Amino acid sequence: MSAALLKRHYGLTGLIATLSSEVERTAEVTLSDGRRRILKTSTRPEAIDSFRFQTAAMAALQGAAGFVAPKVFRTSSGALMFEEEGVSGYLQSRIEGVPLHRETPTPALLFRTGSALARLDRALELVSVPAAHRPVLWHVGCWSRLMELEQYLPSGSIAESVRVAMAEYAEYVEPQISDVAWQVTHNDPSPFNMMVTGQGMGFIDFGDGCWSPRIQDLAIAASHVVRDPALPLGGAEHLVAGYASVIALSALEARLLVGLMRARQSALILVNYWRAHLFPADAQYIKKNVARAEHGLSILALLDVASGEAAVLAAISSAAASKVNRPS
Repeated sequence: MSAALLKRHYGLTGLIATLSSEVERTAEVTLSDGRRRILKTSTRPEAIDSFRFQTAAMAALQGAAGFVAPKVFRTSSGALMFEEEGVSGYLQSRIEGVPLHRETPTPALLFRTGSALARLDRALELVSVPAAHRPVLWHVGCWSRLMELEQYLPSGSIAESVRVAMAEYAEYVEPQISDVAWQVTHNDPSPFNMMVTGQGMGFIDFGDGCWSPRIQDLAIAASHVVRDPALPLGGAEHLVAGYASVIALSALEARLLVGLMRARQSALILVNYWRAHLFPADAQYIKKNVARAEHGLSILALLDVASGEAAVLAAISSAAASKVNRPS
């Protein structure tokens, strides 16, 4: 089917290999001249809006500086995506690089990652795309109800940390989240969706992108790199500082960031234990980020609102001081 769609809508032929994917079908296409493309297809009706969002967002990012995004190839009829009875999809370039999760997370690399993410958000701020308000499982608006999935968590300290983090989100963060800047966001800048390339940091998989708090992108990316218990933010300090070097955080964003990070870690744990229960054959792939989230949450659990805000401000101030004192 993929070969037929590729030929029918793009006039191309090539070797096709299926890649791991949770929602849509993702295939790597190797053309006769060696170039590689990514073909995404789905038979689900809801995928149409998702593909409309993804292709429009990526098309709008072409030419933006400071990061790398996939290029969307238009169909033979000039459309960003194709729709036919029972299936929809699109063709994009394949970003050549190494996924961030396979790289050593040095302070310099994390700083570059944060600054590239901020440049991505700055570019997305100017984007107007269809279906930005479509239902998205990972949207921050769903989080207050995610504790309904608590039954799927293993008992122990992690379950308790999730309960505490989500209670803090519901009581303190959620009532204030409407007061920060909202825009179109990537909404899933995980180490699997960020690529270290020779042209800069690349961002792939815009499938969870939507209209959400801008700081949500920072909270998500930072939540994935919390790993060093010797540091207040577990090493996420460097990514936060990189982001803030491009987009300054408001006082409220600095105050809410750690709560958002903990809530995102908790959301990831809750949703993926639930989804692994629903799809046990795919549990290993579904839970690929869970161990990282559990470890990170155990580190951030030591922070309350005040100490979390202080850690964020200290990270930003330290990076700013280093920049001022760095020899020219």
